[in-house]
Amino acid sequence: MAFWNRKKTDSQPGTGEGLDLSRLPRHVGIIMDGNGRWAKKRGLPRTAGHAAGAESFRTIAYYCKDLGIPYLTVYAFSTENWKRPMEEVSAIMDLLQNYLLEALEKMERDGFRVHFFGDLEGLPPKLRDLCLRTLEEGDALDGTRFQVNVCLNYGGRDEILRAAKAWAADVQAGRQTPEALTDELFSRYLDSRGVPDPDLIIRPSGELRLSNFLPWQSAYAEFYFTDVLWPDFGPAVLDQALIDYQRRQRRFGGV
Repeated sequence: MAFWNRKKTDSQPGTGEGLDLSRLPRHVGIIMDGNGRWAKKRGLPRTAGHAAGAESFRTIAYYCKDLGIPYLTVYAFSTENWKRPMEEVSAIMDLLQNYLLEALEKMERDGFRVHFFGDLEGLPPKLRDLCLRTLEEGDALDGTRFQVNVCLNYGGRDEILRAAKAWAADVQAGRQTPEALTDELFSRYLDSRGVPDPDLIIRPSGELRLSNFLPWQSAYAEFYFTDVLWPDFGPAVLDQALIDYQRRQRRFGGV
């Protein structure tokens, strides 16, 4: 399956009808959930669900880019997902590896870059090296207006703990002082440093929780939940989420 090759057609085409393109969120986060249930409903192995979900990721990533949304962050593999059966974990790692290889071929041509949130040191060495290569080549690209952040071996609490340890190490080394700590400064120690906080968090599959996804960054995000399983999540569903987002009034604690 060619992950970064664009389809000529889509079973759920997005039209953008009803969207105000001048009021799109700058950053959308998606918890890609429901792959296993999608496969079970069809009598397929869970690995087939992950393959179908990865295809949805490709479609949505390109659609966000076409709309002009600068940042998309997706929850690909959590720190808790290692508890899943070894066969399933291995299949997911293989999918990620194949798709990153294809992304390396397409980033410059299609004008996007890929970043990662999470502890890359915990990944299999071959996949970790591929992530680092993707980061290096993406950072060298000029003029890219779209960035995909892949949460890989990621957990929100783990991210905050790693940031706190890095901050404490800088204090101990004399590079920082406890009195200087602010929200803005601490954010620079997070995996998301340099990336604006998400405006909209979307969770498909009918679940109504964050599941340890960007807890710090989503403090003032809008949330959209849908019963659609991730492999069935197409541009038309994203249109619905964006229209719902644009109907809301964001006050950030004010009146």
